[in-house]
Amino acid sequence: MSQKAATTWTGGTPRRLGQGLYAITEGPCADLLPAARAALEGGAAMLQYRDKTRDARRRSHEAHALKALCAEFDVPLIINDDVELVRASRAAGVHLGEDDPTIADARMALGRGAIIGVSCYDSLQRARDAAAAGADYLAFGAFFPSATKPGAHRAKPDLLRDARAFGLPLVAIGGITPENGGSLVAAGADFLAAISALFGARDVRAAASDFAALFQTRGKA
Repeated sequence: MSQKAATTWTGGTPRRLGQGLYAITEGPCADLLPAARAALEGGAAMLQYRDKTRDARRRSHEAHALKALCAEFDVPLIINDDVELVRASRAAGVHLGEDDPTIADARMALGRGAIIGVSCYDSLQRARDAAAAGADYLAFGAFFPSATKPGAHRAKPDLLRDARAFGLPLVAIGGITPENGGSLVAAGADFLAAISALFGARDVRAAASDFAALFQTRGKA
């Protein structure tokens, strides 16, 4: 099982994150809930609900259902982009990209206890700025060719080593598999984010377990 810590927030207590698999859904998806459960059973340490459609009713229903599911496993649910959906579903936090609300606006809306993660792509300066603005984790990538975002910025493992100086959990994303993820854990990734390699697997639970196993022998710095 993956390492995780302090995974329930009350809206007022700062969060402490551990390490492991960061499972990211890609919607809409007919088997969203069974697949998410399988990922959590396999040891996912965080789950992100990512759905870029405008079906507000369905997205609200799914976010609430995922929140309840994550509560069973004491794992935080992160919502991609949508601060208002975080508030409505009482998810643990939000993940922000370069075109999303600012960290300050998200913090004002969600409070001190919310997890706010930021995509830093291949930019150490963006990570530095996000850390100074109060981000709770920094995400870098893509490290490998990604089917989800084929035109994504490309990052190198040295970026993870350099970003350790900011003192925040680091997430690696982009084309990561159980076979190539070990090098990123060694470079300093606290979380490996997976979409296709996890939810596109024939056995989601087994794939999650394979990802989680990459963290079993890692000593925390």
